[in-house]
Amino acid sequence: MVRHNNQLPDNLPQLQNLIKRDAESYREEFLQQYQHFLSVLEIFRLEPDKENKSLCESIMFLAQVAQCYVEDLKTFPQTIVDLLKTHSTTLDPEMRNTFCRALILLRNKNLISPLDLLELFFQLLRCPDKALRKFLENHIITDIKNMNAKQKDMKLNSTLQNFMYTMLKDANPKAAKMSIDIMIELYKKRIWNDAKTVNVIATVGCFSKVTKVMVASLKFFLGTDEEEEKSDDDSDKEVDLKGVMMATRVNKKTKKRKKQLEAAKKLYNQAQKKKTKAVSFNFSAVHLIHNPQGMAESLFKQLQDGNERFEVKLMHLDVISRLIGIHELFLFSFYPYITRFVQPHQRQVTRILQFAAQASHELVPPELIEPVIKTLVNNFVTERNSSDVMAIGLNACREICVRCPLAMNEDLLRDLTMYKNYKEKSVMMAAKSLILLYREQMPTLLAKKDRGRPTEASVEIKPKKYGEVQAVDHIPGTEALLNAAPALDVDGEEDDDASDSDGNWVDVDSDDEVIEEKKKGITMIKKSKPEEEDEEAEEASDEEDEDDDGEWETDSEACSEDIEEDDEEEAEPEEEQQKEKPKSSLKKASKKQPINRSKSTSNSAEQEASVGTTLSSKEAIQELALTKIFTDADFQRIEQEQIKKKMTHNTRKRQLEKEKSEFVKLDDIELIYKKRKTDREARIESMKKGREGREKFGYKDNRHDPFCSKTNTEKRKNKNFNMIRHKARGKVKKSFREKQLALRKHLTHMKKMK
Repeated sequence: MVRHNNQLPDNLPQLQNLIKRDAESYREEFLQQYQHFLSVLEIFRLEPDKENKSLCESIMFLAQVAQCYVEDLKTFPQTIVDLLKTHSTTLDPEMRNTFCRALILLRNKNLISPLDLLELFFQLLRCPDKALRKFLENHIITDIKNMNAKQKDMKLNSTLQNFMYTMLKDANPKAAKMSIDIMIELYKKRIWNDAKTVNVIATVGCFSKVTKVMVASLKFFLGTDEEEEKSDDDSDKEVDLKGVMMATRVNKKTKKRKKQLEAAKKLYNQAQKKKTKAVSFNFSAVHLIHNPQGMAESLFKQLQDGNERFEVKLMHLDVISRLIGIHELFLFSFYPYITRFVQPHQRQVTRILQFAAQASHELVPPELIEPVIKTLVNNFVTERNSSDVMAIGLNACREICVRCPLAMNEDLLRDLTMYKNYKEKSVMMAAKSLILLYREQMPTLLAKKDRGRPTEASVEIKPKKYGEVQAVDHIPGTEALLNAAPALDVDGEEDDDASDSDGNWVDVDSDDEVIEEKKKGITMIKKSKPEEEDEEAEEASDEEDEDDDGEWETDSEACSEDIEEDDEEEAEPEEEQQKEKPKSSLKKASKKQPINRSKSTSNSAEQEASVGTTLSSKEAIQELALTKIFTDADFQRIEQEQIKKKMTHNTRKRQLEKEKSEFVKLDDIELIYKKRKTDREARIESMKKGREGREKFGYKDNRHDPFCSKTNTEKRKNKNFNMIRHKARGKVKKSFREKQLALRKHLTHMKKMK
């Protein structure tokens, strides 16, 4: 019996398999197929627009076995590239797709350079074949990603980026759109996330004459909600591992359930790794633009001259406002332009208010933003509008003033604060949020009754003028550590302190520094080391307000050596008074640990050895920052003290965000305090939840024996209405006329009876 399927010249898959196993043994068959390919190729070149299945089969066969005969197929990749370049638009779609797949096979075997292949594929994006364009886009992204997997190939990336720069200017809109999509996708995958890619999109893509390319570029700078998408994906993948393990333990043991358990464990481990993984901050594309001022001006000119749809105009406004806010640009003509759209009936007006707030920053002259706020107040914050419109207007004013507090004048602010007593809660809460903002920023603009109770933090507030920068020369809040700080060593010398067995008093050696606390200044006494080490130490009985070791002492006057000597002389009678106190008083004062002063036996030696230096509180804070390494506990204490400064008699459940962020959240403007309407199911659920643990509503049966008989009146309540309808009808009240007739009839009947 003859097996016709094993005829090798005709059965290419079997020949391909055999060649891969033993290439040398089947060299003649391969050369025969290669000659057949060349002859078919000559026939194809005569009529390139017709489909040739024999050529497609030969090309795929040669691409599969190309790694076995590298020398014989040296020119084979270039032949296919030339075919695609020459006949890219006239080729049959199936043949074009087959040629591209063959080239990808050769690329995977490193038989063709990636640069030549990618440039060819970029040119093939001009083809009117949607399926092919999508296939090539996926391959380009995957290939570039794989090439940069271990380390970034900067030379190849630079060459491809330059080529993409020319592709974005291509006359074919489909090729330009596909090119911008590839660049954006590679940026999102963090492969081409450098400044060069961003600036190519900024300079070419945003000003493209093709609307789709321009919109894609603007959307790129506006960004996407990647975090929300990731959170949604993570929530979908969450697995109840305990439930799966319990089900596996209880149910019948099968291979399927075992695989399900392994898959659940794998997903659980992946979720745990994601939680413990450190968050890597990635700059948004807007930060990487080289010339933001020029880009903002060009986009604004394009917006004014163009005639695009309203949605595209909104994208322009959004990108311009973000550029102005993040880079603190000056584009004075932007504010009068956006003022025209600040109307309650305007479509997407809340987004326009968001753009106005984003474009505000401290360096913009207040005279430019003030007309925007006045227009906003006149059109929104009036009683002829609904309460929601008024609340949105006040919220927008607050968001603008967070970024530019000087834009609000005193008269307008006091008018807006009057709405704190408005009947609608949404307007009232929006006005109160504006008051809270200016309590933190510029309390002098508010009326005295609106400033709230004075706190330590409010006293320290200094309103900044236009363009003023408050330089900080110390860490804010370190005043809290002054009471807990160790003695500062001016010369950088540190000595250990010996403590008493009682633990209530601390002896300071003569080598150490002495710091005395009074009110305004900080006295620092540095003593040089005497020759005699063992000296008598006397205890001082100064009571301190703070309960920490090694406290600071402030001085009410400028301290000098004479004042220090007087203090040391007064230490002895104070010590005698302290000894006379009972032990109970010492126990009460044990929480307050005073600092002991050391005194040498010879006063003359001490005067020569000691050198006194006086520090103000500001200098002490700076010295503390220079000489101490702050720990987490120190920062926690600083934070607690800062919060204590802001504490008043009342606390808000929901604190307002006072720190400005890069982008204005639309929810902050649309935030309306009102009770939302719920659907019927939610109302029924809340009713049922309220009835839990409550007695049943209705008639209460107070009988001692629940099984005894009931009266007819009680039985009648459970009967069908048709059974007692005739009785119920008789109980209907009669009208006055009916009563009159009944009485007359009764009197007539009684008269007859006589």
